[in-house]
Amino acid sequence: MKKNDWILIGCLVLVAGIFSLFYVFAKTDENAKVIITIDGQNYGTYSLKDETEIDVKGKNTLCIKDGQVKMLEADCKDQICVHHKPISKSGESIICLPNKLIVTIESEESEKLDAVSQ
Repeated sequence: MKKNDWILIGCLVLVAGIFSLFYVFAKTDENAKVIITIDGQNYGTYSLKDETEIDVKGKNTLCIKDGQVKMLEADCKDQICVHHKPISKSGESIICLPNKLIVTIESEESEKLDAVSQ
């Protein structure tokens, strides 16, 4: 590998690092919503500011607290959704495949059309 190859690799790593830091420290929109869907059907929409526990059809229990959503309990065997880290940023989700449950965070900013979809 030549000197210019190392410079290119270094620049790419630096740019990737900057984008990852931006993502880690990006703040959640104050008007973010927690959207719960079961088998593609909307089950409920909650504010991320609310501090509440949600029982989803007796199969799953979610907790919204401190601007984060966490799956507390699930009756599925694998418990992957329970061990998932809390989510707090727009676009993040927790999925419980056996119960066909999807918990997603959406913000006002993510609902706006981008240049491609306009």
